Amino acid sequence: MRVITWRSGTVVSHGKSWTGAQELRVDLHDAAHDPALPDHVRALAYTDVVGTPAVGDRVTLNVSALARGLGTGGYALVVASPDALPPDPAPGPGHLVKARYTPLQTLVLGADEQESDHHALLADADDLAALPVVVADLHSAVPAVVAGARHGAALAGRPAPRVVYVMPDGGALPVAFSRTVSALRDADWLTSCITVGQAYGGDHEAVTVHTGLLTAHLVEHADLVVLAQGPGNLGTGTRWGFSGVQAGEALNAAGVLGGHPVASLRVSGADARDRHRGISHHSLTTYGRVATSPADVPVPARTPQTPAGAWDADLDARVRDQARALAAPHGRHRLVDVPVEPALLEALADCPVRLSTMGRGLHEDPASFVAAAAAGVHAEQVACRR
Repeated sequence: MRVITWRSGTVVSHGKSWTGAQELRVDLHDAAHDPALPDHVRALAYTDVVGTPAVGDRVTLNVSALARGLGTGGYALVVASPDALPPDPAPGPGHLVKARYTPLQTLVLGADEQESDHHALLADADDLAALPVVVADLHSAVPAVVAGARHGAALAGRPAPRVVYVMPDGGALPVAFSRTVSALRDADWLTSCITVGQAYGGDHEAVTVHTGLLTAHLVEHADLVVLAQGPGNLGTGTRWGFSGVQAGEALNAAGVLGGHPVASLRVSGADARDRHRGISHHSLTTYGRVATSPADVPVPARTPQTPAGAWDADLDARVRDQARALAAPHGRHRLVDVPVEPALLEALADCPVRLSTMGRGLHEDPASFVAAAAAGVHAEQVACRR
């Protein structure tokens, strides 16, 4: 069975660029014979991997998902610019192979490997010292969690926390695919990014979630960690067949290492699918069935000051009823109320990146971002008590 759909084309212009990525406009060769694709496509080149193709360069493309109308943000992905290959990397340490045994497997230096300056520090490391670790199942939660953490610190007159993002391999493997991470780094909202598992391209690389968390604590001295898969979410419409299930495993990793796990709820007040209204069934399965380590579960709480439409009474009642399944005596987690005040919405609106989840922005589905921000508010309070 063919698993990759290949095309070749010629670069006709450059589009937007951000850390590690360059958009291109590419004319496809023999496009007229391909009804599944237009004559011109948007393509994305990961510059650390394939270089930066110049206008006029011939490129080889993977168009598999694009031709099927699936993910990748509507991009064809550049596999190589065969007439203008980038130079070999400079000799140096690093023998971790990520995206292993694929044509684009990448050699990186892991913080936890023997050639790393941090190896001795991490070799027998086993304790996060109650470091708060906020876990979410969607990448879109990351900026909202950080906004909530910064908002909580500002309200209390504390400096903004050092936030480290740990990206596992449930979604995009190259962190360069995320404009969100690039923009949050540029705005100094993230101290660093650590890519773990098969994911790559962070400021630090690690073999597992466990060593990624320990790197955040011991190397980056994080005040709190946000852990969520990269852009993209694989789902099959089944109870267990979704990539976000790894969020439960991440809570377990934080717990076994002596961290302070915080579960960010996936909530929607606008999703047309009943299984995702209120608390998504993904959160209920992941935190209720997969996560065996007790975690704090921040729950937005409606107050008389809650702005109209941000967290309405019906949604509040539905979420509270659903959340009870996660807490004692039915579950193992601790529910924590976080008031939804006008200033929290203002903090979300001031985010340096556009908030978007499943195609809906802050005004279309504020509950999604309020729930993630509540997790950030609570995590910052935990951090200041350490």
